[in-house]
Amino acid sequence: MNLWIFAVKLAAGFFIGAIPFAVVAMWGTGIDIRKVGSRNPGFNNVLRVGSKWRAAVTLAGDVCKGGLAIFLLSAPGDPKWLPWALGLAAVMGHCWSPFLKFNGGKGVATMVGVLLRLEPLITIACLVLYPSLRMLGRKRGWTQEGAIASLSTMFVISMLIFVRRDLQSGLFACGALGIIILRHSPNLRQILAK
Repeated sequence: MNLWIFAVKLAAGFFIGAIPFAVVAMWGTGIDIRKVGSRNPGFNNVLRVGSKWRAAVTLAGDVCKGGLAIFLLSAPGDPKWLPWALGLAAVMGHCWSPFLKFNGGKGVATMVGVLLRLEPLITIACLVLYPSLRMLGRKRGWTQEGAIASLSTMFVISMLIFVRRDLQSGLFACGALGIIILRHSPNLRQILAK
């Protein structure tokens, strides 16, 4: 693949991922999602300080843009690793959005969109972990049960891809997992401080 074409596709994937649906969903409320609640421009914070339908818009937008970057920018005959690279670019765009002064969300919903596009069976089979762990966390009184559920679910999916698919797919999945762990580092510090 021509290097310039590759660079343009990666940049486009990054900018698709950078669309801040949490901010868009809060338009008309007078609330800047980056300044209230956890200050994270993502689904959970919109649900906390906004409304269920605004949170649903955020979640749908963040999930869809992960898959959309791959759908729009990859084509038959492209290298097998390109869709993964585009997905990773979208996750990075979400986490470090130039529209939000290179701040952003934590990447989970966008990564789910990427995984649903590239590994739908593994992803759908594992997504039941997320609500199950959140319910368990609430019953047990876990601190940061949302972060624990998100990271655990993404870890299991990434490891299954690494074990059951080719090395390239596994490495890209683990790379995205690394970004998500990095973006959750404040949550992890809070968990470890308990």
